[in-house]
Amino acid sequence: MVDVFEQVEEELRSDRYKRLARTWLPVVGGVLLLALIAALAWWGYDSWQTRQADQASAAYDRGIEALQGNNPAGAEAAFAEAEKKGNRAYRAMALQHRASLALAENRIPQAIALFDEAAKVGGDPLLADPAALKAAWLAMDNGEDLAAIEARLTPLTEEGRPLRAFAQEALALARLQFGKTAEAREVLVLLQLGQDVPDDVRERATAAIAMIDNGTAGNLAAIVRNQASAPAPTAAANPQAAGPTAPPVAQ
Repeated sequence: MVDVFEQVEEELRSDRYKRLARTWLPVVGGVLLLALIAALAWWGYDSWQTRQADQASAAYDRGIEALQGNNPAGAEAAFAEAEKKGNRAYRAMALQHRASLALAENRIPQAIALFDEAAKVGGDPLLADPAALKAAWLAMDNGEDLAAIEARLTPLTEEGRPLRAFAQEALALARLQFGKTAEAREVLVLLQLGQDVPDDVRERATAAIAMIDNGTAGNLAAIVRNQASAPAPTAAANPQAAGPTAPPVAQ
């Protein structure tokens, strides 16, 4: 009699296991399949990114070599390829080179647009701010109004930005350019008294204040033009922030 009960209990247990298996095995199998698909997709995407980064690095190097070989057409093509295939850093650096090539050929609107695009994709202020400052200098010398120039420069003057002093100097000169002498002088005084201002910027601010105070500030228009035509400073020029010398390969 006891054996009959044990047999019945065993059959009930077996039936319960079979029902559980029929219910959950498809679910477990589906989860494992999805995990496998996700892993393969991630592996494929990571491999694709690595190939793109390698190709962007090679294209960027070709662009530098073309520049050194006085081959602007070759450099333009190589930097365009690096911009297309590179990560954020390569895109920002390649766009800045393309902008410099456009500037060298006096294609000013295109140069401004490329510097703006470089600043936009740069993300990190160490990459973005040099491009934004170069675009602002060009805009100052090519008819952009004061409100637009201030909109370009004001974000670069915030505390902690790598080219803050240079952007403040540009902002002051832009205001002088548009006859806002008092507002310009306020900014120049901040540069004159600032603790982290590079010496050359401080010296120029002191000279500009003296010109404002002795009534010869009208000559500063020439300074503005000279500043705009000179190469814009890089983040490395500011002792407060050393910029990258080459874009990272990793994503």
